[in-house]
Amino acid sequence: MSTELKVYRLAVCLYPNVTPLDYQGAMELLGGFSTDNQARWGHLYKNRPPCAINPEYLSHTPEPVKPMVGPGLVPSMTYKEALELEDGKDFDIILVPGGPNSDPNKGPKAKHILTVCTGSWVLAGTGLLNGKRATTNKASYRMIVEKTKDFNITWVPKARWVVNDDKHIWTASGVTAGMDLALSFLTFFTNEAFAEEARGIIELSAHKDPNEDEFASFYGLV
Repeated sequence: MSTELKVYRLAVCLYPNVTPLDYQGAMELLGGFSTDNQARWGHLYKNRPPCAINPEYLSHTPEPVKPMVGPGLVPSMTYKEALELEDGKDFDIILVPGGPNSDPNKGPKAKHILTVCTGSWVLAGTGLLNGKRATTNKASYRMIVEKTKDFNITWVPKARWVVNDDKHIWTASGVTAGMDLALSFLTFFTNEAFAEEARGIIELSAHKDPNEDEFASFYGLV
């Protein structure tokens, strides 16, 4: 007997000059088995995915968002619309990418919050990182630590990604580290066998040790 597929909702936060690979790399793993994609490509999986993650792309307006590189991105929902969602339709996961125009005064709420690159600076501005460990893009590390010195944040200079004990907040280092974080999160959120299968489909050679971070020494942080 077939069972109904559990569907989770994920919000990707967009803003002008966002770094596309910050979110798109992670979304190849997290959004690759949405309900639509499972209908199209489900035959690629040896085993049925244990759930589906359906993404929405949020921005301040419905107009296309100009990223740091590449064509404009068309959001599927505004932040205002997201705040007005009916009870029971809130997001389960929120992904906050980085970019040169990161706004540290805006931040989301969800059961799981994932940040990539300077997205952790965005989250820091909301107070959600107070009392937490976090990492960020190593090229911007010193600047972000200085900008957030009045917050109670333990910034980790050598880390590909950092996850806090309650699994609520996950922060990745720069850009491509978001894919490593996404794989680790997918392993936690589903199971290792499925996460490995998802990794194999996109042929990702991932860092699986969160402490494996060559860019900490590259930027003289350790």
